[in-house]
Amino acid sequence: MFKIITQRPWWVNVLAALGILFLLIILFFQSLKFFTHHGTYLKVPDVGNKNIKEATDLLNNLGFEVWIQDSVYYDTIAPLAIVKQFPEPDASVKVNRIVYLTVNRAIPPEIEMPNLVGMSFRNAELELKARGLKLGDISYKPDIAKNAVLEQLTGNQSIKSGTRITMGSTIALVLGAGLGSVEMSVPDLFGMNYEEAVTLLEANGIMLGSVVPDGSVNDKNASFIFRQQPDRYSEGGGINHIRRGQMMDIWITSDKPVRKIMDSTKVLVPNAGVSQNEY
Repeated sequence: MFKIITQRPWWVNVLAALGILFLLIILFFQSLKFFTHHGTYLKVPDVGNKNIKEATDLLNNLGFEVWIQDSVYYDTIAPLAIVKQFPEPDASVKVNRIVYLTVNRAIPPEIEMPNLVGMSFRNAELELKARGLKLGDISYKPDIAKNAVLEQLTGNQSIKSGTRITMGSTIALVLGAGLGSVEMSVPDLFGMNYEEAVTLLEANGIMLGSVVPDGSVNDKNASFIFRQQPDRYSEGGGINHIRRGQMMDIWITSDKPVRKIMDSTKVLVPNAGVSQNEY
């Protein structure tokens, strides 16, 4: 064989070598095309909202690999359903391409309840949505902060910020109704039981402010009112007025006070810290 090569003109050998090299290059690219499926494309099917097993089987049968990229939670979508896929449906990709899937969780995660108290209704609504919580019933109570969140509730029970709660839970809000436009006479709470006084204030839309005990009170619910602010009467003997949503502070004592009438228009208002509430 070596003699055959040496007996030929050198240019014949060069051409033969080039021909062999050219043939090898053609074979290489043809094999590369076979192994890499060059020029072979498939359309990605739409597996949105399908169960993860159904979606995986469908993609595998078409020649795709499947990777679970992430998981999220939506209570409006079936558990373990496909929420998102990449590449997008109907995209043309090569065979054996990886399709990344985002799956809806079967069990809702727990999150911390945010603090909505003091927020405007609009901001509270956006915060609930951002945390994956639902807005429930909205109620109002008299308060100077109109449309501000006063309380946050779940199941008719107040819920504190930081409490662990299931994503998708419904949160009810109590908002401030603002001050009323109509003035009313300041109610006279002197001598009332604490619970009676609170009930009267709530019935008139007046907010309970500070509750100041005189030092002898062991049970607030069994105490009595001996002072209030604003007072029922002005210094000139006229009746003071208040609006719905305003606050009233009260002072309480363990002994029921007795009011002594000074004249027909004016009363002696008791002072805090008096042990024997008799006037």
